Amino acid sequence: MSENIYQKQADTIRFLAADMVQKANSGHPGAPMGLADIATVLSKHLNVNPNNSSWLNRDRLVFSGGHATGLVYSLLHLWGFDVSVEDMKNFRQSGSKTPGHPEFGHTHGVEITTGPLGQGIANAVGFAWAAKYAQNLLGKETINHKVYCLCGDGDLQEGISYEACSTAGHQKLDNLVIIYDSNNITIEGDTSIAWDEDVLQRFEAMNFEVLEIDGHDHRVIDAALAKAKNASRPVLIKANTAIGKGAATMEGSHHTHGAPLGVDEIKASKIKAGFDPEASFVVSDDVKAAFDKTQSGQALEDAWNSALTQEVKAKIEALQNPDFDAIEYPDFSDVPKTATRDSNHKILNAIAKAVPGFIGGSADLAPSNKTELKEMGDFPKGKNIHFGIKEHAMAAMSNAMNLYGLFRVFSATFFVFSDYLKPAARIAALANIPQHFIWTHDSIGVGEDGPTHQPIEHLSQFRALPNFYVFRPADATENVACWKTALKMNAPSAFVCSRQGLETLKPKRDFGEVSNGGYLMRKRDGATVTIMASGSELMLALKAGCQLEKEGVKANIVSVPCFDLFVEQDKSYIDAVIDSSTKVFALEAARGLEYYKFADEVIGMDTFGASGPADELFKEFGFTVESVVARVKASL
Repeated sequence: MSENIYQKQADTIRFLAADMVQKANSGHPGAPMGLADIATVLSKHLNVNPNNSSWLNRDRLVFSGGHATGLVYSLLHLWGFDVSVEDMKNFRQSGSKTPGHPEFGHTHGVEITTGPLGQGIANAVGFAWAAKYAQNLLGKETINHKVYCLCGDGDLQEGISYEACSTAGHQKLDNLVIIYDSNNITIEGDTSIAWDEDVLQRFEAMNFEVLEIDGHDHRVIDAALAKAKNASRPVLIKANTAIGKGAATMEGSHHTHGAPLGVDEIKASKIKAGFDPEASFVVSDDVKAAFDKTQSGQALEDAWNSALTQEVKAKIEALQNPDFDAIEYPDFSDVPKTATRDSNHKILNAIAKAVPGFIGGSADLAPSNKTELKEMGDFPKGKNIHFGIKEHAMAAMSNAMNLYGLFRVFSATFFVFSDYLKPAARIAALANIPQHFIWTHDSIGVGEDGPTHQPIEHLSQFRALPNFYVFRPADATENVACWKTALKMNAPSAFVCSRQGLETLKPKRDFGEVSNGGYLMRKRDGATVTIMASGSELMLALKAGCQLEKEGVKANIVSVPCFDLFVEQDKSYIDAVIDSSTKVFALEAARGLEYYKFADEVIGMDTFGASGPADELFKEFGFTVESVVARVKASL
């Protein structure tokens, strides 16, 4: 392909991005303009099929910086995905297909929702890691695609980039190519005001093959990508670029990063490039033909499909359509007492045994989180993933692995450390990614580790997250029912499990089921009190209810294994569970402020806990039968 058409393609991307931002009067023209040459040449190497955006062996392209959104939508349109010129004209407008940052499931062709800076790098590593596992299951002839990631200075300053790339280098992910748009510009100005490390040495130390190129020389870009495709390790291509490349007077200025160029600057830039200064959103026929992937992509997929054996087709079918009803869950009816982290361990193994694509692991806490899948090997050849002590990257990588198209992935850590992965959990909720988060050591029951390890505000934090379902089972049997519910949800879920043993209940469900998030476990005619609880506090609520009855106060007991599901129920259901004529108490060894949606009073935590044996702490902070009974009676 001639240099002239490459230049015209790149300039087309530049002006589409600039026109989008100008029309919206909002956005980032600088990065798309600086990356336009790389994107043009990368398009030649990229194997995708706009007719089937979920083709399994397609290359994945992840944009780690949301400020490159104008580039994303330009490319999707030019390649032939369902993004029209009209959609680009509606950039950043309410209800459009082209929101301010790319969103998975919202815009055709977007592989994953672009989160905070750096998260996309971890997503790319997750895609590449999932591809290696898929390759081990299905064969190198079936899975041989690449994962490309476009990132910038800001992405590499975020700590998650080190976490994720350290994993990629350790695993020698030769299917991963990270293209670093090195323009030395951030919002506040030149990167040197806060950052001056040698990125190439950093990546060499992480076992990457590193290349440095002129990011505007099409032949050099092409040669670097060709070399990267044949590497035996993950590759970092440092592409030295000018932000706002092609702008008439503003090329290289940080002022192009996050604001429209202005009508006069865009006109002058178009004149300089030989484009019509009065025309906007222009794509010539020859440029469209040079970019279009509809025919070539379909041919690639057709050839791939033709080469699949019946055995491989059957494996793909089993992975893509798991039979969750075939799981033989453990029976805990004869187990008098067990921690929910221990019952969870048995449940995880039962699921993994029945579901081929069920995989996962912990941030170096498998013995404590109880997440080891016994006799199932280590990833990427087996099902046990060793993420290392990298909570944020673990969750972001797992998001991508869940979107790869074959697998259901869980990740695990102590509940208090969920703070380290909150951005990835939020993206999972936003994008309907069915990752299962397993968080153990759920309360002051952690005991001797003290307040630094006792999650106090965390239940409230994650219950406040839309489209995110926090399960805190009261015992082993409720845990099974929670998993049965979560596996069939198209949303992320968290299992918050106890360290300490919990008595196995034999609940009489007077109204409702675990799948409703809350249910009336014990009903008393003439009750004047309702006590709501989850997890380890449910047994305390039951015992307190018995003592209250002895003292002349009848209490209904409501189990709330998933507060998020309970609040979604119809008012008629909630009214049947919570008798409006009773005084409602919520009991939780955490903040529990969300319970005020239903409760008149919350018996919870007002401090960060303390260091000491769990039993002593529950007593110290008022989580005993005597204390609960006294609190209830005092308020009546």
